[in-house]
Amino acid sequence: MAHSHAHGHSCQHDHGHDYKHDHLGHSHGHSHAPQNFEKAFAIGVILNIAFVIIEALFGFLSNSLALLADAGHNLSDVLGLLLAWGAMALTRQTPSKRHTYGLRRSSILAALLNAIFLLLAIGAIAWEAIRRFDKPAEVDSFSIMWVAGIGILINGFTAWLFMSGKKEDLNIRGAYLHMVADAAISLGVVLSAIAIYYTNWHWLDPVISLVIVVVITIGTWGLLKESLQLALDAVPAHINSEAVKEYLASLEGVIAVHDLHIWAMSTTETALTVHLVKPDAKIDDALLSKIKVHLAEHFQISHTTIQFELGDNAHPCDQAPNDHV
Repeated sequence: MAHSHAHGHSCQHDHGHDYKHDHLGHSHGHSHAPQNFEKAFAIGVILNIAFVIIEALFGFLSNSLALLADAGHNLSDVLGLLLAWGAMALTRQTPSKRHTYGLRRSSILAALLNAIFLLLAIGAIAWEAIRRFDKPAEVDSFSIMWVAGIGILINGFTAWLFMSGKKEDLNIRGAYLHMVADAAISLGVVLSAIAIYYTNWHWLDPVISLVIVVVITIGTWGLLKESLQLALDAVPAHINSEAVKEYLASLEGVIAVHDLHIWAMSTTETALTVHLVKPDAKIDDALLSKIKVHLAEHFQISHTTIQFELGDNAHPCDQAPNDHV
């Protein structure tokens, strides 16, 4: 389960006034990816490697592009699982002087690379399928049927292994969606093999290959878009930045909010930095803790850095908008 902890401190700064005020509040929370997916990754990789070998062998022997296409896609899924698995391990690396956040962001890069690799793979599948329309090849529909049937079981079971984490982690969700899509695709291959067996319409094989391409593209596009957005420091899709700003502005004594930034540290952790203008200087660890807990519970923001300011016009914040009071 994800967990978090918080601590706060305040620093005294003298700005040449008759008083000193609390200027900076800083709190950290770390929400770690679920720890129980090591076995799921190991089982998923082993099962899918075995199935890729079986599927590629029988795809070649039965002359089925649909099986070969699915084998290629399953191989890319194995690489995707390995990427996600490795990134999950990297996110647990201890921060260093050079990598002060650790290597959490590797999980975002893994999801992005996974999506790009999948799109390249299905481009090759589509090209070969279109070429086959000119000369549809005869296929061994019976072999296709039972091999793809095994694929339904393996992909369905692998998807089930990742089901519990699909809402918490982009990598886990990517693995889950790919496995679900693969199970559905294998079902489609079985149905096409049955149709070929009874109708002898061999052109159905490249048609099913193109259907596979469309299904994978739809499933991968969302993963590509979201991982690219996170890599570019966009606000994570599940967080309403306006609602966060409204909450911070509603805090007692706060008259302005500026320099608000929300970004993904990893596929499971979100960070926030903000400046709050609070002229009454009533700032303590209890207030920091209250803000930290609210942001974590209501917005899933686990790592917060808050700077308090008095709004003194003699020493304006250069990161505030021009119309800031």
